[in-house]
Amino acid sequence: MKVDILLGLQWGDEGKGKIVDVITPDYSIIARFQGGPNAGHTLEFEGHKHVLHTIPSGIFHPSKKNVVGNGVVIDPVIFQREVEELLPHHVNIREQLLISRKAHVILPTHRLLDAASEKEKGTGKIGSTLKGIGPTYMDKTGRNGLRIGDVISDRFSEKYEHLKKKHLRLLSHYNDFNFELEPLEQEWLASIEFLRTMSFIDSEHYLNRELDNKQRILAEGAQGSLLDIDFGSYPFVTSSNTVAAGACTGLGIAPNRIGKVFGIFKAYCTRVGSGPFPTELHDDTGETLRKEGAEFGATTGRPRRCGWIDLPALKYAVMINGVTDLIMTKADVLSVFNEIKVCTHYRYRGEEIDHLPYSIDPEEIEPVFITMPGWRDDLTGIRSAGNLPAALEQYIEYLEAQLKVPIRVVSVGPDRSQTIRRESAMA
Repeated sequence: MKVDILLGLQWGDEGKGKIVDVITPDYSIIARFQGGPNAGHTLEFEGHKHVLHTIPSGIFHPSKKNVVGNGVVIDPVIFQREVEELLPHHVNIREQLLISRKAHVILPTHRLLDAASEKEKGTGKIGSTLKGIGPTYMDKTGRNGLRIGDVISDRFSEKYEHLKKKHLRLLSHYNDFNFELEPLEQEWLASIEFLRTMSFIDSEHYLNRELDNKQRILAEGAQGSLLDIDFGSYPFVTSSNTVAAGACTGLGIAPNRIGKVFGIFKAYCTRVGSGPFPTELHDDTGETLRKEGAEFGATTGRPRRCGWIDLPALKYAVMINGVTDLIMTKADVLSVFNEIKVCTHYRYRGEEIDHLPYSIDPEEIEPVFITMPGWRDDLTGIRSAGNLPAALEQYIEYLEAQLKVPIRVVSVGPDRSQTIRRESAMA
């Protein structure tokens, strides 16, 4: 048995949470492999909207196990709030959720360091969510981090105090950054007590054993491929590997145990925070996309930047992830347009290219577009692939031809029921 991977192919916010929830019945275990509470995976069903930050998106299916892998970083305060929001919905969290002992813990001082660093950057801000993600991963790679396994250790207080003192020394070097640690620390320590009531596991052993027992596992990614620390639009990226290879290191799964790679993309493009965005629209069309798509961050609430779909960037993401199946979301948002544009190439340093170059800074790159007919049909009530408008099918087939990967699923609204399978590819 192999692990299938589901991840985003753009700058995040592609609709991963909804799709994981939809296909969870096909799996026994859903496992998050990287990121932290900077993620906001939105699920809608039965008239309720849920936003998950740390907990995998299969949690609403009672018979399924959900694993927070070693590659994830956890803020105990945010985690406790997330769990408490689930309790009225009869989620048996302590039975369904398992947390890797090797996952790293976000401290209050990590969040302070994140805020201080972002403030010091001034106009060069990267658009951090200020959740302490970057500083936590820095401590992980610097071999200073506090892990879930330490939370139940006799040396927890000693390790926490040692790391806190290091952070306070670093914070003392920032000018004009004032903070009050004590109330943050009190809340955090109370949440640590709550966290200790959860089930901790050696997740790499657990997952490999379950594979040996023929259990189907879906690895859930956070953020998007273009935010990968190595392959994204550096330095405007996240602090973890968001690509398919990150599932191996974030879960302890060998490369030869990877099966399908489901790549999710919007029918257009969005981005939150700073960084280059070749197809961004600064006009009324961009504003229409934002309004029709309700493009505001699930975690931060910040308005998302919007633009047309970018094929060179999408081809790049398909390539580095080894995508086997594509899933297109928010096709319904484009129903308001008579015409739709597709970026097919870039003009880059005097030549026309169809791939993602080293730099996509606006002064070096200009997108080249083609125009396709829109469909002007309300898609939100459609439940069968045979009823999709001809113009939408034309759009889908064009993207498939360019990307050389089939689009198996089309989402036509936020609810789990508004999901159309073009083939039974996930059986």
